[in-house]
Amino acid sequence: MEISSLLGIVFGLIAVVWGMMLKHAPLASLNNPAAYVIILLGTAASVLMAFPMAEVKNFPKLLKILFGKQKLVDKSELITTFMEWASITRREGLLALESKVDEIEDNFLRNGMRMIIDGNDQEFVRDVLMEDIHATEDRHKAGALIFSQAGMYAPTLGVLGAVIGLIAALGDMSNMDVLAHAIAGAFIATLLGIFTGYVMWHPMSNKLKRISKKEIQVRLMMVEGLLSIQSGVSTIAINQKLSVFLTPAERAKLSDKEGGSSEQKD
Repeated sequence: MEISSLLGIVFGLIAVVWGMMLKHAPLASLNNPAAYVIILLGTAASVLMAFPMAEVKNFPKLLKILFGKQKLVDKSELITTFMEWASITRREGLLALESKVDEIEDNFLRNGMRMIIDGNDQEFVRDVLMEDIHATEDRHKAGALIFSQAGMYAPTLGVLGAVIGLIAALGDMSNMDVLAHAIAGAFIATLLGIFTGYVMWHPMSNKLKRISKKEIQVRLMMVEGLLSIQSGVSTIAINQKLSVFLTPAERAKLSDKEGGSSEQKD
């Protein structure tokens, strides 16, 4: 489970409740079913109007991505694997990698490997793989856009909820105590709209974009590795080329690992 997503919501709720307690605002005012209906159902209605059902129905899947642990191929291990494949290719040729294809778990990498083993032109392989990446990016952007649009609609719906609450409150001004309580309750919709918009929907959209960026980086790395193997470059050249995708700390760790491996061989 992605603990940061859960902690974000929990800390957000604590901030609101604690803040209300410090300001001596009655917590009972949060028990306002009308506000929840206006904000949650209204946001859902706005999203349904803004996006086709084919995209909206992916909402549960997107939530699973947000709260699940992202499973990506480790970039350092990927470099080591490509170096191993490059060594095999230089010794025995590309066809020697055919036995490795079924061992590859990642579908994108497996398809790319099959294309270079089948002897396809390098430009063709690059074009097919890059089109796959662009299509993936478009799908990811559509998913993140659902959340960012929900974040834009929710605060405005909060204002709508407050207006509705004030209309109801000002409808009967005979009892000032009841009127004051009703006015306070009217602004609960605004609170909910801002909370869901800026603590939930917008941050969730940003997280989906970050998750997508990490996946795309790994896929771009795979493309460069596959094309390098097809070109017959050396293991050292592949290491140097793919290391640009690593952070300085990851590069240092990979260098230490390779240094340790070399010492063991010696």
